[in-house]
Amino acid sequence: MLKKTGNVLTALAMLAGLCSILPAQAQTIRVGKAVPEAFSFVPLDIGMRQGFFKKRGLDVESIAFAGDAKMQQAAAAGGIEFLLGSGPAMGYIAKGAPVKGIAAMAGPPLLLAIVVPPNGAKTPADLKDKKVSVSTAGSLTYFLVSETSRRQGWGPKGIDIKPMGAMPGQIAAMKRGDIDGLITDIGNALNLEKMGEGRILVRFLDIKDFHIHVIFGTNKVLAENPKAASAFLEGWLESIRFMRANKAATVKIAAEVTEKDEEITSKVYDELMPMFSDDGRFDAKALTLLSRSLVELDILKAEPDMSKLYTEDFLPK
Repeated sequence: MLKKTGNVLTALAMLAGLCSILPAQAQTIRVGKAVPEAFSFVPLDIGMRQGFFKKRGLDVESIAFAGDAKMQQAAAAGGIEFLLGSGPAMGYIAKGAPVKGIAAMAGPPLLLAIVVPPNGAKTPADLKDKKVSVSTAGSLTYFLVSETSRRQGWGPKGIDIKPMGAMPGQIAAMKRGDIDGLITDIGNALNLEKMGEGRILVRFLDIKDFHIHVIFGTNKVLAENPKAASAFLEGWLESIRFMRANKAATVKIAAEVTEKDEEITSKVYDELMPMFSDDGRFDAKALTLLSRSLVELDILKAEPDMSKLYTEDFLPK
């Protein structure tokens, strides 16, 4: 009997040892992208393909949307746990969205450009009362077009802003002449120029203190699974480090994800890598500009207490 008991204990010990060396089953998290084609969100794909999330116990499912508003709706419905969105999307939190900013993903709005038809407006001053499409009302693209109007002295509504959803529909509308321009990521802008279908009219290179992108987590996941939030941000920041050190590999993946050729993607890489944050920390001056933008976009009636819209608790210490 003792021998039999000893054998059982030995077998149990061996089983316990085997379990200790087997990898734990990864937990699935769903991550939303505000739009599918932007280089801004390529770090997610880098992290997935290089295994940066997997080694932290996360199995990432990427889901793309047609703008911040639709992505926020999915978060409220429980369809995603983490969101890769815009800085102005922080306004949804003040209006009751069940999310919180957990990392400042990127700073200056280097990503975006206003594009017009080849024979369209010659200068920004020609955009007065012209129709320029954006993804959704209250979005980052909406803010930047309204900011262009304000800088021309027309106030935030001197350009006729048309929310039109996904980019393919906007491009088709510009080709038909239904709109006079659109705001898009620099990859699409360069591609339209290359094909002779558009011309870059406005960049936003002089806006320095800004958070063009923020990573959000739902209140539910932050409360119930804080380790997943920390692990996700660690994987994201490792992806940024990889991208800085490996241009060729990054361009190859990004070209596939954004459906652009590698020549254009290489230019996009050079243009946009400076905007990514290496630590995810929020900047006070950038938050001040975002606070103003929320009022100008009619998202909020008064500037909010920005400190209540984000946390740095899940960033690596």
